[in-house]
Amino acid sequence: MDYSYEAVMGRKNEIVRSSVGIDYGEFEQTGIAFDYEKMMSETAPSISEIVEIQREAGVGNTPLIELRNLTRLVRSLSPEGYGARIFLKDEAASLSGSFKDRRASLSMFVAKNRGFEGVIAATSGNYGAAVASQAARRGLKCIVLQETFDSNGRGQPEILEKGRACESYGAEVIQLSVGPELFYYLLRLLEETGYFNASLYTPYGIAGVETLGAEIVEQCRTQLGREPDHVVVTHAGGGNLTGTARGLLKAGATSCKVIAASVDLSGLHMASDNDFNRKSFTTGHTGFGVPFAVFPDRSDVPRNAARPLRYMDRYVLVTQGEVFFATEMLARLEGMQRGPAGNTSLAAAVALAGELPENDVMVIQETEYTGAGKAPSAQLSFAKSLGVEVVRGDPRELDKPGTRIALPESLSQFSYNEIPLERLKRSYIRQILKKGIDSFSREERDYLSQELRCDIETTDTMIKEELRNGKAKKR
Repeated sequence: MDYSYEAVMGRKNEIVRSSVGIDYGEFEQTGIAFDYEKMMSETAPSISEIVEIQREAGVGNTPLIELRNLTRLVRSLSPEGYGARIFLKDEAASLSGSFKDRRASLSMFVAKNRGFEGVIAATSGNYGAAVASQAARRGLKCIVLQETFDSNGRGQPEILEKGRACESYGAEVIQLSVGPELFYYLLRLLEETGYFNASLYTPYGIAGVETLGAEIVEQCRTQLGREPDHVVVTHAGGGNLTGTARGLLKAGATSCKVIAASVDLSGLHMASDNDFNRKSFTTGHTGFGVPFAVFPDRSDVPRNAARPLRYMDRYVLVTQGEVFFATEMLARLEGMQRGPAGNTSLAAAVALAGELPENDVMVIQETEYTGAGKAPSAQLSFAKSLGVEVVRGDPRELDKPGTRIALPESLSQFSYNEIPLERLKRSYIRQILKKGIDSFSREERDYLSQELRCDIETTDTMIKEELRNGKAKKR
């Protein structure tokens, strides 16, 4: 067997097909179009079946907690009659400490039922611990691949923390330096072991999160007698947002607004050896959030089941310093010590809540476990060791990703930057046009209108304007 980089990459479609068990070709249509809903419905179980699978796996039914002290603080800084009620879905109560248990539980169920001996996941985040935990429950072997180090052998404390968590559940952890080797080693290991590819981006990885959105609706109805008005979701690769939004819709919350939130790391390149450690967040930032929104099929499977632009109502950005402040605020005011991922949406929520009527219900959609490597003190100390300046003051004036982290002096300095969705939609179109396509069939145009969540006339107008602006190559 030829294990050169070129040879392995040349076999990637065959490797992925055998390790995932999905023939993506069945869902392809004309040109760029594919039947997304058919893929989801024919590959993943129904949401009622997933509830039963997760119940058996010890996953789901996490508490919805009202953050009364935080709401009072927001209202004290807001105009009269403003300051939405803030609730938090505490996914840190999951077995491995994050909502990723929902994704992993369904993937491990599928792997076990199909007779796989083990599973492999390529992730530096909480998903690795979730896969390792659920694999242990199913009696499956588990390998987790992490991008951990820069070329000087320095590993981020948060990633190292997650590696230890994976090992505690019995997984073999393989740690790599940043670069293109991750996908190569994933493919090679899948081929050598015959293990299941527990990708974040399969229908199983998305459908497993639908129960989270449905639970939010059901708990709001039970506790409040109404549905949520706004759900704030930490956005990275899109699976969290897509799965939650689909669950909200399946539970009947059609008027609930889904707000994506990411840490603004503009100017840093996630695959850069220099930039890799000059960020304090491994996920939930613009380095993943923007690229996966405008080009979702950059994933490790032929068609990504995470399609965030289909479900996103708003997209707001916060700073690293605001997330660190929010982490401390949640612990000091509500007695909840939680990790930074969910606190990205918390930081956005407290900035947004002051603009909303006090009768509105806003739900922060998830929390994550915390530990020594995840704590703000560990991350800020690591940043300082790399020469990143840490200051106190207004993040909008002082924050500079990779150079300076500005910690707010009070909640009054919390704010957000909003990315207009039309900008993302036009960027999505440009990614398609870069392939040299300059005309589309009716089926392709219908598909694009679904992807961009707008009518076909608006889609046609954006395509024509982007072509006229010369932002794409001609066929």
